Amino acid sequence: MTDVLRYSAFTTDPRGGNAAGIVLDATGLDETSMQRIASDVGYSETAFLVGDGSRAFDVRYFAPSVEVPFCGHATIATGVALGERLGVGRFLLRTRVGVVPVDVTADDAGLRARFTSVEPALRDIADADVSALLAALRWSRADLDPELPPRVAYAGGWHPVIAVRSRARLAALDYDFGALRQLMTDRGWLTAQLVWREAPALFHARNPSPGAGIVEDPATGSAAAALGHYLRELRLVDLPARVVVRQGDDLGRPSVLTVEVDADDPRVKVSGHAVAIALEAENLEGHGRPAAET
Repeated sequence: MTDVLRYSAFTTDPRGGNAAGIVLDATGLDETSMQRIASDVGYSETAFLVGDGSRAFDVRYFAPSVEVPFCGHATIATGVALGERLGVGRFLLRTRVGVVPVDVTADDAGLRARFTSVEPALRDIADADVSALLAALRWSRADLDPELPPRVAYAGGWHPVIAVRSRARLAALDYDFGALRQLMTDRGWLTAQLVWREAPALFHARNPSPGAGIVEDPATGSAAAALGHYLRELRLVDLPARVVVRQGDDLGRPSVLTVEVDADDPRVKVSGHAVAIALEAENLEGHGRPAAET
């Protein structure tokens, strides 16, 4: 029987953050088995590790219905789980998008993990795609923040970055699941990074991921990394920058993601705490959950 750990990332409270499954020894598991386990666990992602006897691991990430190339919150959860067992320090995760270093440290709140993204990228988004996104989100162009123009950013997965003028607009998110799933599947987007900027270094985010069969993530590390690159490339932050992203509040699962960008290293660093989930106390409400349509 495969041992599956359950951790919540970007929180110190198992009732907050984004839950991830972790299989620390996936030796001998094929893709079908990993997909079945991820579906049974039911979290937005489960990480499967195969070690080589050192502090380096091959890692694959599966959502309930599909494999994804990289998952930030499961990486944070995995880093903390490894740190608890092997001690603080650096781990190397060999993912489908490249090698991702994860540094684990201890502070007064527990163990904290920080991953360094693969080489990020930013590209323009077609006006027709913006219109299709807004239609699926049931938003209008008048809702958009003109100081934060739509783009598509990458840091292990592609995410359209869409910023709105008000917290109320973000809080009232009620999108067309089927329409957004079709658009994101066609474009190869992992999640939609929907944000509102409260202050120069403080953002609130929501992240639908219908292409992976997930209505919404309470914390999305890969999207936070993509946002960091977006902010740097558009010169929307002073470098070096440390940006806090609050996510999951509207789902009842508060999450805090810290994003670091500088001028010398193109890669983005994302950090947060993680904590084990006791099954008998688990509350699945607000987790990134499979949609009813899937």
